[in-house]
Amino acid sequence: MLFKENLRLGELLIVNNIISDKQLEQALSQHQKVGEFLGRTVVKMGIASEEEVLPLLSKKLKIPYVRINKLHIPPEVIKKVPAKFACHYELIPIKLEGKVLTVALTDHPSHLEFIDDLTLLLGYKINPMLAGELDVMKGLKKYYGIGAETIEEMMKQTSQTETIKMVKSSVDNIEELAVDASIIKFVNQIFLEAYRDRATDIHIEPYEDELRIRYRIDGILHDTKVPASVKHFREALVSRIKIMSSLNIAERRMPQDGRIKVKIGNTELDLRISILPTPFGESVNIRLLSSDIFLGLETLGLSSRHLQILESVIHRPHGIILLTGPTGSGKTTTLYACLSEINDSSKKIVTIEDPIEYQLRGVSQIQVLPKIDLTFARGLRSMLRHDPDIMMVGEIRDFETAETTIRTALTGHLVFSTLHTNDAAGAITRLLNMGIEAYLLASSIECVIAQRLIRVICEDCKEVVKNSTVQESSGIPKGTKIFIGKGCEKCRFTGFKGRTAIHEMLVINDEIRELIVKQTSANIIRNKAISQGMKTLRQDGLDKVCKGITTIEEVLRVTQQEEK
Repeated sequence: MLFKENLRLGELLIVNNIISDKQLEQALSQHQKVGEFLGRTVVKMGIASEEEVLPLLSKKLKIPYVRINKLHIPPEVIKKVPAKFACHYELIPIKLEGKVLTVALTDHPSHLEFIDDLTLLLGYKINPMLAGELDVMKGLKKYYGIGAETIEEMMKQTSQTETIKMVKSSVDNIEELAVDASIIKFVNQIFLEAYRDRATDIHIEPYEDELRIRYRIDGILHDTKVPASVKHFREALVSRIKIMSSLNIAERRMPQDGRIKVKIGNTELDLRISILPTPFGESVNIRLLSSDIFLGLETLGLSSRHLQILESVIHRPHGIILLTGPTGSGKTTTLYACLSEINDSSKKIVTIEDPIEYQLRGVSQIQVLPKIDLTFARGLRSMLRHDPDIMMVGEIRDFETAETTIRTALTGHLVFSTLHTNDAAGAITRLLNMGIEAYLLASSIECVIAQRLIRVICEDCKEVVKNSTVQESSGIPKGTKIFIGKGCEKCRFTGFKGRTAIHEMLVINDEIRELIVKQTSANIIRNKAISQGMKTLRQDGLDKVCKGITTIEEVLRVTQQEEK
């Protein structure tokens, strides 16, 4: 690294070949418009990274550069700086030695001017260090928790005793607190952080002495750091969410379901709210759905063979195509992708769902409403009077829905639906156990697709496994390169970022139909399909291991129930 004290930051970046003259001109132009520090402008424009800019700035300002994510900061040090102050000035206390407090500051030169104020406020001599803005933001979230400054402010406004009294008081008081600016801000912070972390669900869970908030990211639940004092505002928090989703805030004994639409940047999110009563308060689950999701068969993670099979069966004129798998395995997304693929002005498509997760242009969608007896079976019968070509039934739950679906397929309609079974062959036995006649089943079903979601290895920390004890036992040939994710900031040190699907496709041919008519067991049907070339969920997953998409352990985790 070349460094000369008399050079400005922009000149230093050019001398060290980090940016070009032209890029500096662009950055200076933007810097003059927004009035922020040049180093931050360069990073925001994507011309250089913080790791390239800050070491040079560190030398120029004669302040040491530190990476907060590589430190372990004791809680007693964090407590020396109030959350409100830390968040406002973007700083993190790092170390306390006697009367000297070391703090990491972001790249604002103006921060040097308030060190005297900080000394006066905290009563310690301040030793400043330089850190990246992103690094500090993650540190604030890690050590103080989401919305720490907001909760701290609310605690200041009222003593702890008064807060607990307010929480236990009348509905009117709770409603007043729920529309307070601070609680509104805190709820918004929860939604924003969940979106930034790519969470699919937010779990707000009350216990006797705490309020726990967890995010489901890539199918796995992660605890989210929140200030301990948030427990005093749990009813106000739930009431705020109820107000946003137009639910009854006075009803705390019965489950309630609602929806919220929020906009984050240019993305519109549809939040599905489910509230359950527990002994210590109401538990809230929030499912985050993006309204601008791109639905295409090529995004489903299908192998070329499976893509060919799926494209073939969804263009058939009639019959049933079933998606199976547990809750959260992406069945509905796959169904929507299939409908999007075959949706055109020459076809009438009608769906009945519970709930409607995505709005599909050109498709008539019906929401199940049990309160007025609008069930899947009843809605399906009414849909037939609309002269549809293609129909989708959100889920087959009972005999009546199953029988109506099958008779609909037999009268010349293509029907898509889902079923909760562990594998594709299990769907046949499940329908037989519901009471469906075997000959009707054999005549109507065209294809059963079992699906699971697996985590994808993070591309930023991907590396080859040197010695794998699992490789030989899994059936992957020796010499095949397999990968793991080492873990980095971008994947929250999990080694995984994003998910894809693995599939098992049981195409119903004449031989399989004969086995269905004979009411043969699922294992025999499955083995027959395998002998005809069907790949099981585990085999499809191991193919993705060989392609470097996921790990052996991840495939084994999601296919534990598969027979070997």
